[in-house]
Amino acid sequence: MTVTQAAAEPLIRIGEVARGAGVSVRAVRYYEQQGLLIAERSPSGQRLYRQDAVALVRFFQQMFAAGLTSRGIMALLPCWDSGHTDAGQRAMLRAERDRIQAKIGDMQAALDRLDKVIAITDTHP
Repeated sequence: MTVTQAAAEPLIRIGEVARGAGVSVRAVRYYEQQGLLIAERSPSGQRLYRQDAVALVRFFQQMFAAGLTSRGIMALLPCWDSGHTDAGQRAMLRAERDRIQAKIGDMQAALDRLDKVIAITDTHP
């Protein structure tokens, strides 16, 4: 898509998105290739993004860190964009939340175990 008229909100360049979200420019391009992020193009061909691209990229980073795939994140985007969900989307959101909560429980158990090992080794150097 090419920008042909003044946008209602100022668009930002790929470097600004990357810096604002704390990721590389390459990561922003990857999200675009995956269909997660849409860039407009300036007349000279530069990628331009809406202001909310920074928040979206941060959201992508969080979801990837939580174990979601690009496809899973893509399924969440309509909820992000509209703020509304249907029954199927809510079920999917709850399932992802439950999966993440279980992962947190596993990580907490591992942390607790490490704390015990540290405590033992602190008393027996």
